[in-house]
Amino acid sequence: MTRPLIGVTTSERSGWRIFPLVAFNLWLTGGRAVRWVAGKPADVDKVDGIIIGGGDDISPDLYQGQIVSSARLDPGRDAMEEALVTRALERGKPVLGICRGSQMINVALGGRIDQDAYNTYQKSDRHWTILPRKRVEILPGTLLSRHTGTAPMKVNALHSQAVSTLGRGLQVAARDAGGMVQSIERREDPFALGIQWHPEHLFYAHRQRAIFRALVNAARAAAERRGQIEAVQAGAPAP
Repeated sequence: MTRPLIGVTTSERSGWRIFPLVAFNLWLTGGRAVRWVAGKPADVDKVDGIIIGGGDDISPDLYQGQIVSSARLDPGRDAMEEALVTRALERGKPVLGICRGSQMINVALGGRIDQDAYNTYQKSDRHWTILPRKRVEILPGTLLSRHTGTAPMKVNALHSQAVSTLGRGLQVAARDAGGMVQSIERREDPFALGIQWHPEHLFYAHRQRAIFRALVNAARAAAERRGQIEAVQAGAPAP
C-alpha cells in the first residue's frame, strides 16, 4: 500500500512547531501525516492510525482528580482526543501517545493521572529539556521492548504529571530510576503505546525512530487486514 496516513493531534497554540517534527519522523519511517486540532474535522475513518501529541495538562474532570493552580488546560482538545482514542481502538487502528498523549490513552481507558508526579516519586530525576538526559528502564517482554530493545534508554523530559492508576487492558512498559511510569501499552491488539518523552525531537536516534516505525507498520498491517475483510464482504476473493 501507499504510505499509511496518520492523524496527529496538536494544540492550536503550539502545534505549528511540533507537527512538522512529528510529520518528519513519520516520513522517515514510511508514513505520512495530517494535523488535527480541536474544533476542526478529525475523522478516524479517514486515517490508518493516530498520534496523540504533547501539550497542556489533561483536565482532572476526565478522571475525577482535583484541579491544581498551576494547570493549563484545553477542554476542547481533551474531548476530541478522548473520543479519537476510543474510536481508533474500536476500529482496530493503532494509537501512539506522546507525553500528554500517553496520559490521554490511559485516561480514555479509565485510568488516572498523578498531577504532581515528582512529588510522589522524589527519587526520580527531574529534567526539563528536549535533550536526552533522563534514563528510563525498558521492561522485558513488552511491546516497546520488541521495537527498542531492553537496554536502558536516554530520553528527554518535559512533563510534571505521569500515569498513576492504569486504564483497562494496559500495562507498564518503562519506568525511570525513581519508579515513575514512563511508558504504557495495551496488552493485546489493537496496538496502543504511550511514551512520556518526546521522540520527535530525537529523530537522529535509531531507537526513537523505531517507535514511529512501529506505529507505521501497525497502521499498514491493520489497513491491509481491513482491505481483505472488505474484499471478502464485497464477494471478491481475498488476496
